[in-house]
Amino acid sequence: MSVEPAATRLRHQVPLVIWLVLVWILLWGTWSWANVISGLLVALAVLVFLPLPHVVGGVRVRPVPLLVFFGHFAADLLVSAAQVAWIAVRPGGVRQAAIVRVQLRTDSDLILTMVAEATSLVPGSLVLDLDREERLITVHLLHVDDEAAVAREKEDVLRTETRLVRAIGSAADLAALEAAA
Repeated sequence: MSVEPAATRLRHQVPLVIWLVLVWILLWGTWSWANVISGLLVALAVLVFLPLPHVVGGVRVRPVPLLVFFGHFAADLLVSAAQVAWIAVRPGGVRQAAIVRVQLRTDSDLILTMVAEATSLVPGSLVLDLDREERLITVHLLHVDDEAAVAREKEDVLRTETRLVRAIGSAADLAALEAAA
């Protein structure tokens, strides 16, 4: 086990401290020097007493694919919200739901987690289970009409994975995506 240099460790923890202080200020609902200083103390206490494990892998943020991901995600949110609203008010309600398993192509815990979060945040779908070893994600779909709709929903999950890998994936994630295609 190698010891990480202090400068590298500090470089990785400064953004986390800033984020924790910002969350602290937002939780209090008002900006003041007392909130900034107490947030800084809380953030430092969290980092000292609850250290996070190091993120393994070469994650690289690519701005244009990240914007593409967020654009598609926003569109998915709007379309799905309208569909769920229609299902809620139309006569008959939900006629047929489904639970599907989708085999992801990459082997990254970060990508797996982000795909699960993005899928669950879209109305009408909910991640029920993640199988880390098999890279399987189990999703409950609120409304499907037929087998073709199930296939489309599975492809939507895989497209979300593709967009995330292109936006923040490592070189190994990109290679796994290319190999699967």
